[in-house]
Amino acid sequence: MSALPLAAARTGSARAYPQPARPAPAPRPRLRVVRAPAQSRSRVPFVLACMAVLGGALLAALLLNTQVASLAFERYELSNELGRLRQDRMDLVAQLDAKSSPTQLAEAARALGMVEANGTGWLRLADGSVQGAPAPAAG
Repeated sequence: MSALPLAAARTGSARAYPQPARPAPAPRPRLRVVRAPAQSRSRVPFVLACMAVLGGALLAALLLNTQVASLAFERYELSNELGRLRQDRMDLVAQLDAKSSPTQLAEAARALGMVEANGTGWLRLADGSVQGAPAPAAG
């Protein structure tokens, strides 16, 4: 038996109605719906990282604030010391001015045993001559 008569019978038989035309296949969509992953990611590492950044920022702010307060206190102390030193300098300058007055100098010289000169003279080194009217001190 041959397969030829069966094939001829298939092609040779005419149908009573025409075969409907197949619609053209629709173009494949560019976007597809994707299912969510089976296991969702945990938010714990992100939350921990945010808390670490926040804690670090708070700690840095605390340290900076403490340092600024310490420096302000030190500046205040140095300012007070500078004021005391300025006042001491002014007192010492006033004492020096009082002691360098002519009356105070004369009293200090008499206390040391010095006497006033009667006259003054100058020695000229170029020729060895004495100028002025020097006189011995009485005392």
